Amino acid sequence: MIRFEDVSVTYDDAAAPTVAGVDLTVPEGELVLLVGPSGVGKSTLLGTVSGLVPHFTGGTLRGRVTVAGRDTRTHKPRELADVVGTVGQDPLSHFVTDTVEDELAYGMESLGLAPDVMRRRVEETLDLLGLADLRERPIATLSGGQQQRVAIGSVLTPHPEVLVLDEPTSALDPAAAEEVLAVLQRLVHDLGTTVLLAEHRLERVVQYADQVLLLPSPGAAPVLGTPADVMAVAPVYPPVVGLGRLAGWEPLPLTVRDARRRAGDLRSQLAVAGSCSAGAMGVPPVRAEPGASGSVGTTSVARPLESRASRWPTWLRRRHSAQERQAEGTSVAVTENLAVRRARVEALRRVDLQVTAGETLALMGRNGAGKSTLLNTLVGMLEPSTGSVRLGRATPHRTAPRELIRHVGLVPQEPRDLLHADTVAAECASADHDAGAAPGTCRALVGELLPGIADDIHPRDLSEGQRLTLALAVVLTAKPPLLLLDEPTRGLDYAAKARLVQHLRGLADAGHAIVLATHDVELAAELAHRVVILADGEVVADGPTADVVVSSPSFAPQVTKILAPQKWLTVAQVRAALDGAA
Repeated sequence: MIRFEDVSVTYDDAAAPTVAGVDLTVPEGELVLLVGPSGVGKSTLLGTVSGLVPHFTGGTLRGRVTVAGRDTRTHKPRELADVVGTVGQDPLSHFVTDTVEDELAYGMESLGLAPDVMRRRVEETLDLLGLADLRERPIATLSGGQQQRVAIGSVLTPHPEVLVLDEPTSALDPAAAEEVLAVLQRLVHDLGTTVLLAEHRLERVVQYADQVLLLPSPGAAPVLGTPADVMAVAPVYPPVVGLGRLAGWEPLPLTVRDARRRAGDLRSQLAVAGSCSAGAMGVPPVRAEPGASGSVGTTSVARPLESRASRWPTWLRRRHSAQERQAEGTSVAVTENLAVRRARVEALRRVDLQVTAGETLALMGRNGAGKSTLLNTLVGMLEPSTGSVRLGRATPHRTAPRELIRHVGLVPQEPRDLLHADTVAAECASADHDAGAAPGTCRALVGELLPGIADDIHPRDLSEGQRLTLALAVVLTAKPPLLLLDEPTRGLDYAAKARLVQHLRGLADAGHAIVLATHDVELAAELAHRVVILADGEVVADGPTADVVVSSPSFAPQVTKILAPQKWLTVAQVRAALDGAA
């Protein structure tokens, strides 16, 4: 169905090809998952299939890409529209009409399909993607995840033979992501649709793939194979694979179910290693001291807490100290009986929330629950309908922007909203000036979070994850006491996410309060001290991370599902416990 023949792509002024040596075939009716670190050319390779590369993006395409027998060099994207449906990383750039129903119909109108066929397919797609209640809504009023589903639906209605999807679940909550992936699987299995998708959240998608295509580094030849074979050598892999590597399981499990079946011995080792529930909640698993009373795995009382704490791994000491600050720290942000209306929708209702210095709080909930609305209210972009918001002594919507950035900073879902300069260097210089920071402050942050990015590159030429990281550095330059992040791991690979987590931990340790709205349950497990779940604009859960996510089938991380009923959250926690027991 898709044939790559010695394909390489080189952009203007680039010293080397972005992708090179691609020579392979994607068979009809298979789901092929494209993986690799950020910036290796995944989006470029997807663009060669739809014809966007080079017809829209520019650059030089060498070799040959054919889709259903059509050469993408000689067929422009509009001439491939009946066989290839494409959804990019940014759904807003995809939309042509104003309402959900019109957007779903637009592609079919362009192909000249009969009205009765269009009506039937629109209804089918509304049901498939859970969009029926939104059919008359203006697209501009939808949440990011809802927009993502509409973008996917708009390319499904023409019934293309090939679907090309770039980060299709990046803005979706776990339940919505499962629904979308189930739809893609049905299209593959029942209709023979060929699906080529790139995704960083491998924990969501690897089990659905027939084959995995790995781009190991920029310009390197790709590796195509079965998911288990590729995950065994890939530099990026989901937590279930990380746990399998740690435990030495062969072959590596790709699903929670497969891992649970093999985790009996590991659970026994962890039970001996220490108190599992305490370890997961930030109180470390500690081996019983010689001569201590009590059963194996209980925390010893023979040694003072302070002495034991000095032997904890760094990440446990940081989480413990942050929990102490949460109990004793000062409030950075407070909302009381907060309500916000957006048009005719009551987006927030009766929200009482307190965020303290040094605390990292994860806002979670389904798409449209009010997470982004709450962040926008905290940063002063929205005015409360009732209730109040305070940042120290400041009221956000009544505070001048130049003063407000010294209290709070927001990294939005769309980083381009913050980026306006022509180069990375100019963007950083502007951030230093606005924040009153020493020259070079922002650029140093970019170098830490995003190694290898040149000063003269235009922000639009960065990948989605790289743009988000640049926006984060711009906001962090002002060192606001309260940092707000809306889907901060969208477009980030595991290595980039690990660097982000390390930096955010350092900020929390220095006393900054961090609130992140996220669908990334693995990020919440790794970073958050506290989780707040919103539903229909109301707070329905608020508590320590382990207490909230372990009890939730939707928001529990993979390690928790595998090792339940023990309350471990991350592979790092399991590794620390096993190392401590060795």
